[in-house]
Amino acid sequence: MSRRNHKLRRQGLKANPELDITTFLNLMVILVPFLLISAVFSRITILELSVPTSAAGGAAATKPNFTIEVVVRKAGLELSNGAQVVAALPLKDGVYDFEKLTDILIRLKKDYPKKDDATVLMEPDIEYDTLIQVMDRLRETEVEDEESGELLKVDLFPLISIGDAP
Repeated sequence: MSRRNHKLRRQGLKANPELDITTFLNLMVILVPFLLISAVFSRITILELSVPTSAAGGAAATKPNFTIEVVVRKAGLELSNGAQVVAALPLKDGVYDFEKLTDILIRLKKDYPKKDDATVLMEPDIEYDTLIQVMDRLRETEVEDEESGELLKVDLFPLISIGDAP
């Protein structure tokens, strides 16, 4: 204890204790960069989805009737246009046929180049990994360039809505 504090104690006065914030500053030096770095990485993994909208309403009447719906069932995949099933892809050896789905989606994109949205409808008790794989196939694919032979990433239907299968 310093002499000043000792004199003040004898006189019955309390001295203001000195505040040591060195450890707190050490913590902040480590914590702030860590939080900034982790905030950037968590932002990259966000995928924005929308809920399917109903066909009722004045604005919906001006839109074309063609929609792309991929229905994931336990028996396989179904591709529909909103009114009827266009293609049914049964399981191959217990595995979903994603390659054939990609081929059909590429043909649809060539037929409807301005179409950017699609809907994924799932039955209950389908694995989460299956949903992710279907969404990945809907968003983009790799196509071989005819001239150079390089693989190019092509956007198919990046605006994805999800919902429950009927």
